Amino acid sequence: MTLQDRQRIATGLAEGRSYAEIARRLDRPTSTISREVGRNGGPGDYRPERAHQAAARRARRGTPARSPEAEPQDRKVFEVEEGAVEMAVGMGLPKMVARVLIGLWLSEDGRLTAAELSRGLKVSPASISMAVGYLTQQGLIRRERDPQRRRDIYVVDDDAWYHSTVISARQTLAAAEIAKAAGQTLGLDTPVGRRLARGGAFLERISLDALASAERWRDLPP
Repeated sequence: MTLQDRQRIATGLAEGRSYAEIARRLDRPTSTISREVGRNGGPGDYRPERAHQAAARRARRGTPARSPEAEPQDRKVFEVEEGAVEMAVGMGLPKMVARVLIGLWLSEDGRLTAAELSRGLKVSPASISMAVGYLTQQGLIRRERDPQRRRDIYVVDDDAWYHSTVISARQTLAAAEIAKAAGQTLGLDTPVGRRLARGGAFLERISLDALASAERWRDLPP
């Protein structure tokens, strides 16, 4: 992709155009545009010159182990993985955290050790440790201990989204209680007090709805 292409992408983003519209103007797949934007700061922080320099650095480092020019099935896996990582980054996950999560989701049985993740993603064990710590805390993966080989195994299963939703909803519910209490303390007859109380009430209702919905749809078939 040329610098001029990237400048046209930046123009399209500034005009509020969708990835599909930008892709049509450049005669490229939509996935190419979403990948380009996702790996270079997202739609709110895309800079064409910076993106062009980053692409040059990646080219100098060489192509990744799993190339999109591989066998057809490998190419499909590569495209799914790249798209999923970009989606996760767009939703706010740090790049390394997203790569670990998607790596687990696309593994055969959803179970990998830290060493396997490190080898597969070609990153340091320290990077894996940071990522799995975050994902475990958010309920997106869980840790199992292999007592015979004395190692941790990281697992993503069918309940991962349920646990993550519940954890997020409970955290929001705690924030709602704090906001409501602060509003009562400052007084509902004051602008700040009313603002806090109203915001807390909204977050409380949303959180309770999310918890109820998570329980209702936990066993939803595929």
